[in-house]
Amino acid sequence: MSETLGLQPFKPYKPAKNEVYMNEKQLEHFESILNNWKYSLMEEVDRTVNHMKDEAANFPDLSDRATQEEEFNLALRARDRERKLIHKINQTLETIQSQDYGFCDSCGVEIGIRRLEARPTATQCIDCKTLAEIKEKQLFN
Repeated sequence: MSETLGLQPFKPYKPAKNEVYMNEKQLEHFESILNNWKYSLMEEVDRTVNHMKDEAANFPDLSDRATQEEEFNLALRARDRERKLIHKINQTLETIQSQDYGFCDSCGVEIGIRRLEARPTATQCIDCKTLAEIKEKQLFN
């Protein structure tokens, strides 16, 4: 079972011998992972909104009020990151629908089932991603 990146546990996909890469069963596997992840993130957003409504108080003590505002700001930043991730998940689901999922955007090779299970929104194979990170480090160091 995996619980990478806040993903819900899932059973790793075991391809049959000589199975075609990104066949219908594999696409369904990843679509399920992505939809469960998206649902989990959306539940977390709802919990945060409800928590902020329930916990919102006008504390007479300024330090208590400031602490609460800082907690809310941190929660909102986390939810903003999750909102961006939900957008990326939606884009990935569209890629599955167009049957382009699982292939590197840079070189076109198979990304690989294990890499996609670890990072279902990956758009590059490990080699191209590594090269991109090296280039990024060189640019910003």
